[in-house]
Amino acid sequence: MIGYVRGRVTALFKDSCFLEAGGIGYRIFISDKTRQQLQTGEEAKLLTYMAVREDAILLYGFLGQEEHDLFLILLSVSKIGPKVAMGILSSMTPSAFVGAVKTGNVTALTKLPGIGKKTAERLLVELKDKVGAFVSEEEPVNTEPETPADDGITGGAIKALMALGYETGEIMPVLKKLSGSYDSVSKLVSAALREFARGD
Repeated sequence: MIGYVRGRVTALFKDSCFLEAGGIGYRIFISDKTRQQLQTGEEAKLLTYMAVREDAILLYGFLGQEEHDLFLILLSVSKIGPKVAMGILSSMTPSAFVGAVKTGNVTALTKLPGIGKKTAERLLVELKDKVGAFVSEEEPVNTEPETPADDGITGGAIKALMALGYETGEIMPVLKKLSGSYDSVSKLVSAALREFARGD
């Protein structure tokens, strides 16, 4: 079992990347959110899950432990495979997904790729008692961030990062650290994504 791979990102694809370590290029399947945080030519460490099939051995990678652990829990649900689990992680943060499960929000779950009403109900039943460890405090699924009034660039960056699935609690410390260093929303968002990647 390969626990993690640390190396240089040599290529990014729609649903995977090449991570070169020790002269070997590993194709690792990743979520959209992980892809947004990787940059070609930079070093990264991905926690991995190795799926062994009759015709292939596949690696799935995660920047954070929480995403990795939720992926494993999703695989424990009947009829949920790695592809659907990765689609869920691409569309919703672990904390938002846990919030939806805890509150029984079938509507939010059915908006996820590959999840119909029956599968959403199965997720609620099978995961209700398994997701408690992910969120130490109850947090609402939909919360509006407090947008700083001092800087339109910062406010724009908050909206952009939330659209990528980040939570306000994750965003604010990073933007506070970077505040005043960038003169456009896109530059500030790019810098914040690099900070998130380094944080893991």
